[in-house]
Amino acid sequence: MSKSQELKKVKMVKSVKEIVNSAAEDSANKIAYQYKDEKDKEKIVSVTFSEFKKETENLGTALAKIGMHDKHIAIIGENSYKWIEVYITVLKSTGVIVPIDKELPLDGIINILKHSDSEMLFYSAKYEKWIDEIKAAVPNIKYFVGMYREENEGNKLAYDKFKAEGKKELESGNKTYVDLQDDEYNVKMIVYTSGTTGTPKGVMLTEHNIISVGNYGLQIAEVKTKLLSVLPYHHTYEAVAGTIISLQNRTCVCINDNLKNVLKNLQLFKPDYIYLVPAFTEVFYKNIWANAEKTGKAKKLKMGLKISNFLLKFGIDVRNKLFKDIYEAFGGNLKEIICGSAPIRPEIGKFFNDIGIELYNGYGITECSPLVSVNRKCLNDTSTVGTVLPCCEIKFENVNDAGDGEVCVKGDIVMKGYYKDPEKTAKVLKDGWFNTEDYGHLNSKGQLVINGRKKNIIVLANGKNVYPEEIEMYVLKIPYVQEAIVKAKKNEEGQEIALIAEVFLNKEKVEEMNVPDIKQKLKLDLRDVTKELPFYKKIADVEIRKEEFNKTTTNKIKR
Repeated sequence: MSKSQELKKVKMVKSVKEIVNSAAEDSANKIAYQYKDEKDKEKIVSVTFSEFKKETENLGTALAKIGMHDKHIAIIGENSYKWIEVYITVLKSTGVIVPIDKELPLDGIINILKHSDSEMLFYSAKYEKWIDEIKAAVPNIKYFVGMYREENEGNKLAYDKFKAEGKKELESGNKTYVDLQDDEYNVKMIVYTSGTTGTPKGVMLTEHNIISVGNYGLQIAEVKTKLLSVLPYHHTYEAVAGTIISLQNRTCVCINDNLKNVLKNLQLFKPDYIYLVPAFTEVFYKNIWANAEKTGKAKKLKMGLKISNFLLKFGIDVRNKLFKDIYEAFGGNLKEIICGSAPIRPEIGKFFNDIGIELYNGYGITECSPLVSVNRKCLNDTSTVGTVLPCCEIKFENVNDAGDGEVCVKGDIVMKGYYKDPEKTAKVLKDGWFNTEDYGHLNSKGQLVINGRKKNIIVLANGKNVYPEEIEMYVLKIPYVQEAIVKAKKNEEGQEIALIAEVFLNKEKVEEMNVPDIKQKLKLDLRDVTKELPFYKKIADVEIRKEEFNKTTTNKIKR
């Protein structure tokens, strides 16, 4: 077995409860979570693994006391320690957690609460104004727990008081929750896909699905010791990779309170790794170069990269000195960026790897819990999405002339199906094989390459297939292009005859350029960045948007 094929040894676990209990035993006084105090943002609160276990048992006992320990329990709110506490508590029960997208409008929240058969809702202060309407619309919900409510009012409960009741009950000998045992193949989480297209579906994930991501992901993934947790918790990428794997790895999770505060919180918590989506890394990359241009250090940065890469060939690493300013901007301790959810431009991956902040690109989908593959330290190529998890099989259906086929996955991470929707389940899940509807192939090193979504493919009148995601990578090379999608231009017969780039520009950078005709400048720059592409992949026209694209909570543009 070659070095690139070797797997790390991981202690296999069978439940979230086992992870929490063992962490409380072998890492009792180690810090599990850090976050800013709710009332005093200058104060940092730390929670150890043993304290976290006790808190989940207090909350779980409160659930058991009112008979909710085996029900469907929904949660909605901003990232917070309390969100994690509820999430892990329910995963340790015999119930089912239903995370809800915090950006959904009221009717969307009501639809999910109804469809998911939820009987309890935990919510943050933002949703207090809607609780009476939800109460009237979803009579199936028996309890509403406000995570920041101070007083109880009927079946609207205050979180801290509710948990305190559970603590009293546990101390008086109620072991109902603590003694719960569940079958790892039972449904444990129903996640409603945010989806860039189509109606959200309730993805049923079992505890075995969720645990397998950690058991097998840790065999190939590089995970450090201190994480800044940024992405929304209702999304499986952060809920499983960022939360469950962190517990299993005994990682300290630092909770980012607001997306606007990411750079500030990197400085505050000084993490050594972070999970991001490509949109974030794109912004970081462009900001580094824009700042270098502004301060007259761009040439120095380019020279530093050349010198560093030359010296690394001889085993000499001086990146800490050459790129000190960049390190300090990220808190001074950042070693890894683990990126997923969408394709990333290879030059961005190369840049971060070159400066010594390793960027590992991965691939996943909610229906696969969500991790399918990830790059490895010994075999890192960000033009791919890395090595497939050891518990998975991959096959490709309807392979086209270019050698790309629809990626199908089979294994321990594949969902049980869509909740109350056997028809949609049967369309994508056949004999255990889940069709991701992403097009891709395996390269000569066995790494998975994803080119685009089946739904997004543009079929030109000349018969050529174009993955818009591929062309968008080129469009985003232009420094003042902030967001972009590529779509088809149609003739009178409805045939797709050419490509159009619809873009949102960075206003500040456009103003700095001070050009008389920005559209003409954009066309020239598009011609330059796409010069290596074949004629049918060239951009025929551009549309400039006045506002940002509508996006999902993981920053993917809704097409």
